[in-house]
Amino acid sequence: MGIELFQEPQLDNPTMLCGWPGIGNIGIIAVESLRNAVKAREFGRIEPWDFFDPQKVHIERGLLSQLEFPDSRFYFQRVNGRDLIFFVGREQPSDGHNRYAEGRKAYEMADLVMDVAVKFGCRRVYTSGAGVTQIHHTVKPRVWAVPNNRQLVEEIRDYDNTILMSQIEGRGSQGVITGLNGLLLGVAKKRGVKAMCLMGEIPYYLQGLPWPYPKASRAVLEVLSRNLGIKMDLHSLDDWAQKVERNIEKFLESLYRTEAIPPQVKQEIERLRDTRPTVLGPITEEEQKRIMEHIDELFKSEGWHDERDV
Repeated sequence: MGIELFQEPQLDNPTMLCGWPGIGNIGIIAVESLRNAVKAREFGRIEPWDFFDPQKVHIERGLLSQLEFPDSRFYFQRVNGRDLIFFVGREQPSDGHNRYAEGRKAYEMADLVMDVAVKFGCRRVYTSGAGVTQIHHTVKPRVWAVPNNRQLVEEIRDYDNTILMSQIEGRGSQGVITGLNGLLLGVAKKRGVKAMCLMGEIPYYLQGLPWPYPKASRAVLEVLSRNLGIKMDLHSLDDWAQKVERNIEKFLESLYRTEAIPPQVKQEIERLRDTRPTVLGPITEEEQKRIMEHIDELFKSEGWHDERDV
């Protein structure tokens, strides 16, 4: 288990941006979009053997040629005089059956990511994920921010369309970040590196569906690109978000038309169309369970399979 570096670029106090799959793939879409925009170059990876099971076995001429594992790779680029490192993981390691990182494997991977950050003198680390809350899918998502250092709090207050997670109504100045996003903030703090997680809001009735939610990725990307001084063309992300939104509308309309969900669930969703997101916060576990038990079942029965539908 370890890090394999294909080269050691000369970097000056770089900023690291990290992305993994998660709810709506919000974080990884944002980080990958930025990585592709600046044409970052690969320079290393985390060896997969102790973290993941093989996804595929390649056979050539009747013999095993290689095993294919989820990638966990590092990239770098200099943009406007600023050095950037990207870490993109195609899967989160887990000791259990959870989709998101947990346990010893997750902590070890977070530690290896920070090994690279410290080795190259990173001054800041960004992670990104989803903020599940009571908004409608037609509303522009906000970005929730969680820093690991008090000095970052005042800076975050000046970000457009961004709110500190601790200040969201109903949080009681507390919150939880699951998976590698939360772990990496803690490991970075232990190593003395400033870090923050930027989470794009996603409607709670969509969190269990295997679809991307690029509208929230765009909101995160706006914050990242502005902070890093990078101009980006977001038209393709806008087109994708519109396509996903149309698909969500069709899905909900099919549920309403067949009366497949109780009237109160429909009312809960529809009332959000005209509700200002600034007065809404996270939902309770009871609210989440009530609506998701209907949508999960009907999503499968109606044949809406995955992101290929969008």
